[in-house]
This record gives sequence, structure tokens and C-alpha cells, in this order.
Amino acid sequence: MNEHVHHTAKSTAVSLDITGMTCASCVNRVEKALLKVPGVEAAAVNLATERATVSGGDAAALISAVEKTGYKASLRLPDAPAHDHAHHHDEDAAVLKRDVIIAAIPTLPLFLIEMVSHLHMPFHMWVMSVVSMDVLWVGYFVLATFVLFVPGLRFFKIGIPALFQGAPEMNSLVALGAGAAWLYSSVVTFAPQLVPAETRYVYFEAAAVIVTLILVGRWLEAMAKGRTGEAIRQLMQQQARTARLERNGEAIEVPIEDVRVGDVVLVRPGEKIAVDGEIVEGQSHIDESMISGEPLPVSKGVGAAVVGGTLNTSGSFSFRATKVGADTMLAQIIRMVEDAQAGKLPIQAVVDRITGIFVPLVIGLAVLTAIAWFVWGPEPSLTYALVNAVAVLIIACPCAMGLATPMSIMVGTGRAAQLGVLFRKGEALQQLRDAGIVAFDKTGTLTEGKPVLTDLILDDDFEHDEVLALIAAVESRSEHPIAMAIVAAAEKAGLPLGTITEFTSNPGTGVTARVDGRLVAVGAQRHMPHLDFSDFAETIEKLASEGKTPVFAAVDDRLAAAVVVADMIKPGSKAVIDALHGMGLKTAMISGDDTRTAKAIAAQLGIDTVRAEVLPADKVQAIQSLRKQLGTVAYVGDGINDAPALAEADIGIAVGSGTDAAIESADVVLLGGDLKGVLNAITVSHATLRNIGENLFWAFGYNALLIPVAAGVLYPAFGILLSPMIGAGAMALSSVFVVGNAQRLRTIKGVKL
Repeated sequence: MNEHVHHTAKSTAVSLDITGMTCASCVNRVEKALLKVPGVEAAAVNLATERATVSGGDAAALISAVEKTGYKASLRLPDAPAHDHAHHHDEDAAVLKRDVIIAAIPTLPLFLIEMVSHLHMPFHMWVMSVVSMDVLWVGYFVLATFVLFVPGLRFFKIGIPALFQGAPEMNSLVALGAGAAWLYSSVVTFAPQLVPAETRYVYFEAAAVIVTLILVGRWLEAMAKGRTGEAIRQLMQQQARTARLERNGEAIEVPIEDVRVGDVVLVRPGEKIAVDGEIVEGQSHIDESMISGEPLPVSKGVGAAVVGGTLNTSGSFSFRATKVGADTMLAQIIRMVEDAQAGKLPIQAVVDRITGIFVPLVIGLAVLTAIAWFVWGPEPSLTYALVNAVAVLIIACPCAMGLATPMSIMVGTGRAAQLGVLFRKGEALQQLRDAGIVAFDKTGTLTEGKPVLTDLILDDDFEHDEVLALIAAVESRSEHPIAMAIVAAAEKAGLPLGTITEFTSNPGTGVTARVDGRLVAVGAQRHMPHLDFSDFAETIEKLASEGKTPVFAAVDDRLAAAVVVADMIKPGSKAVIDALHGMGLKTAMISGDDTRTAKAIAAQLGIDTVRAEVLPADKVQAIQSLRKQLGTVAYVGDGINDAPALAEADIGIAVGSGTDAAIESADVVLLGGDLKGVLNAITVSHATLRNIGENLFWAFGYNALLIPVAAGVLYPAFGILLSPMIGAGAMALSSVFVVGNAQRLRTIKGVKL
């Protein structure tokens, strides 16, 4: 699929925070309501992050549409500081904990008296001697009514209107189930003449226990969701709270919000760096593991870039702020992680469709269950009809289904961020799992991106340092990358450069000059046609087979040396390619180099397919041809010229040390520029999709198995019925299982090479 669509549509997207959603059906209702708003092209609602992302439409109209469906909505501003979901869930957990306690206090005596009376006859006789059945039932009624309509009111407030709007959801099932048990029992208590004598039983304890257990499930879920936001919370804790600025020659401490671009910030050993900037004085070692995952501190001097949130381990320095507030790298990382967590995978659309028809189906099944038991069931058939219909309603709540996908995405993308991999879009998780080939840009991605002097092959009559000093002196006048690599090698060796006179340059062939009176020529073979190259024939052949093209140096009209300047392969590139092959993936390299050089480098790395002599504008076609040949393509690149290719690939992976244009066009960003991140991204993608599969299997399998049991299919053969109370406990547990299973993704290990 071509990704261009996403990048253009993103600018008009409106983000809303939505509260009050509890299950997949809520998500469907909110999505449907948003899609009906004029001007809306697309809407995606995420249950785990409680966010809606809408393309088009007026914000006020969108909020009002959400509120009409019974939920609360508020606008998220694009530059708003990252919203702390974990804190929001902690608040939920606190409210739910309070309500669980309020519900449990009256439920416990109700449950104990009723259960022990059933199981222990002497206790039942004692209760009857103390209080008559009529009075006891009125007591039950008071306790159950309190539980249902004080802590349990939330189910009725949302569930009943949803039922009348023809869009029943999870709360509707609880309200119907617990409400039916309560209503039937109330009739038996206060108007017994309305029901046959043999069916006069009360189920107040079932109604109260159902509500209490479902609240317990929601409370456990809210606590687990709070832990799910751990990755974002850790990132937010990295932010410094204050900064020491140099103002009028004095150092003053100001809140981080007051730092402006251009301010000079002072940093002492052991302090966090406040914002992004560039060192203007001093030097230090900085721990950048937060963004690169690399544990060793990096040496930084004047002119080096520093990133807000990283830690200064030694030395003092001052830096000029270049990015502050929402523009800093850390703020962008937090935003990217949040956006990915709010995303929807293609698999989620299928789940949403199923849950959309699921709740009405369950209500239908409950009605059929009641009818079947009433018509064909044993006496008291009305009681059996009620109890089994309530059990079907309660056991079938689709909360676990609604949480199965978003919880895993939330934990998976959060863990990836801790490993230095940012999924800018949630759907990249699923696409990366399906990738058949990983294609790499060569320069700056597989290689260092800057040429260095790798070999200086001398004629027997010349000295290494002498020749290097002479050619470096000539090349110091040139801006060409090869010239700069030669000069850098001489500087590194500490060689003094002589005085240059009579400098001439032939573009495309080479340069000639006198250095301290000696005539020095540096260039291609055709720059010095009158010289004999026969002594170097073997060397030239060997270098050509390695994909290297030498330049030659002549001193006083005698051939002195062959000079090889090459773009070195990054130390970890070969191990990454091998690991990808180990995962069963194909690899490709796309390069502007001539075919011979590109093939030689690909051979050293063990890459399967090479597309050489590709101009930047043709990279898109190269990716399209790889897709035709090998299926879903992931493309890894770092430069401005990679932006179109990153957008064209099914999954664009930008190396984080690359340009802003590359990062903007990518679906996944590798922080710190380490290619090992490609392996971490694929590992997280596979683990997350596997986790989603487990969650969906559990959520759907559990419903498929237990709904028939609740309806009573095992009764004729085995006499087994499922009480509504056990149903409520099992339903609460299924959600807690799904959320707990997603937490396992927090333990994914980074790939070791």
C-alpha cells in the first residue's frame, strides 16, 4: 500500500481524549458517531489509550457527537505536552477501588447468608428462627438495590440508553443481566401473587455479586492499564524540571518552560541536559542511553549536539539551546510513542466488526435461552429460564475482545521505545511482521557515509609519511570528499603540510602543484598518461575486484603510490544482515554506486539482491520492483534523498541519526542510528502480533466455550448449569487475563549481536 496518503492526511487530523469507554462496543459506537459528523473522512478510536483520531470535521461538532452517545470528549492540541495516560488510569483505579469497597460491604453479608444457608441446613434453620423469610427478603432487597444503583449505577447510566438507541454494548449486558435478576426478585418479594408458587425464589445475591465482581475486574484492569503506560511515564521522567541559564554574566535557575531558543544553558557533572542544543564551551561525556540504548557515555566537545533528557556524567560545559518545549527530541519521541499506541492494526478492524454484531447476538441468544427453558425446561421453568438467560448475558461481555489488540500495541510500542525503536504508526507493527525483504540504502546506512583513506600502496622507492604529507598538501586546496579524506589521514598522523605553489586543477581527472619545490600530481590514470602503470597492474585488478577505485600520486614525474579512499562499512552491518537471514528474511541494497563497487560491498555483507547505479529519483521504482518480486518491503534509509523511498516502502525505517525529512517520511525510527534497531523492531513486531493472537484466541475462545454452557447445553447430559455469579467472575477474569498477558511484552529483550 502506498503510504503517501497517511502523510498528507495527518496534517488535518483532530485528536480527542475520550473517557467512559469500557469495551469494544463502546469503541464502535463512538466511531460510528464520529463518522456521521459532516466533513469526517476517517475516524479511529482506541480503547487502551482512550483516544480518537479523526480526519476532517469540526472539533466542536466532533465533541458534541461523542457526548450525545454518553461519553466525555476533550480536544488534544497537537503541541500539548504528552498526556500521562498512566496517571489517568491511576485515577480510574482509585475511583474503582472505592466503588469495589462500597459494593463489597453490602454484598458480603448477602452472599454469605444465602450461600451458607444453601450448604449448611442447621445455619438455614437458625436464620429462619431469628427472622422470617419475608423480612429477610426485604433486607436482601435493600442491600442489593444499594449495590446496583449506587456503585453499579454506571452500568445502567450507559447501558440502558445504548439499548434504546439500538446499539447495545457491554454495559447493556450487565444492566440487563443484573437488572433482570433484581427485578424478578423484587416482584417475588413485594408482589408474589404475580408468579407461580413453585417459582418464588429470589436472586438478590446474584445481582449484587455480579455487579461487585465486574467492578473488581474493572479495577484490576485499570491498575494493569496504569502499568501499561510505564514506557511513556519513564520517558516523561527523563525530562529535566529546571535549567541553569547564563543571563548578564550570572547563572540563574529557571523552570524548563522558560528556556528559549538561543539561551546559553550551563550543565554541571551529574545533571540532566534540559533541552536540545549545541555545545559552545567545555567538554564532557554524556550518557545518551535514553535515546540510543547504548550504555557507554559519548564524548562531546564544542560544536557537538546534545539532547534534552540525556545525562551529563563528567565535566562541565555550556550549550546554546536550539530546540525547546514541544520541539525537543524527547517531546517528539513521547508524541510518536503516543501516536503509535493510539493506532489501529488492520486486524483490529476485523475484531471491531465481530464485536459490533456480537452484543445484539448475545441478547438474542439470552432471549432464546429463556424461551427454551420456559417451554421445555423442568419445573420451576420460569426460574430456570431467568437464571440461564442472565448467565448468558453476563458471561458474554466482550471486554476482553475489545482490549486484546490495543493493550498489546500499547505495551509493545512502549517496550520498543525503551529499546530505541519508535513506531510512528501502530499499523507498522503488523506490516513489519509480514515483511519478506529488508532493503537498505548503502551510504550512511550500511556504511559510515564519509570516505576515509583505507590503503596507501607505495612504490618501493618512497616512504609512507613522505608521500602522504605531499599529496595531503596538494589536496588541502580541494573540497572533494576524497581530498578531505586524504587531508584528514595526514592530520591524524600529525604530518606537517608543505608550502604549495603553481596549483592547477583538471576537473574530473586530478590536481597538480609544487610542494616545497617538488612536483606532485594526484588523480586518475588518465591524469598522468605518460607514466608507466605496469608495476601497479596487479594492485589495480585486486582493488577493482573489491569494488575499490584507486587514485594515483606521482612525485617529480615518478609514480609513487596508489591511494584508496573508501566509504567504510559500519562495524555492525554484517552481523545485522546475517541475523536478518537467520530470521528467514531476504535482504537488498539500493545504491548509486557503479555496479561493480556495489556488488563487491554486497558480497562482503552477504546481501541477496543489489540494485546499483540508482539515482535518488529512481529509488521508488527500485522498491516497487522489489515488492513485485518478493512481497512486503521494509526500507532502511537515512538521507533527504531517502524520503520518497521511505514513504513508498510498505514499512519505511529511518535511521535516527538521519535527516528530519527521512524521519518525517518513515513509519519506524531507529534512535541513535544503530542498525541493530532493525532487528529489535522486527522482534517486537513478531512478539506483539503473537501476543495479540493469544489474547484474541482467549477472548473469543472463552466466549465460544462458555456461552453454550451458560445457556444450559450440558444440563440434559450432565446436569451442569453455570450460575450467573460464576459467569461474572469468569468474565472479569478474562479481561484481567488479556491485560496481564499483554504485560509480558515488557520483558522482550533487545537483540544481542
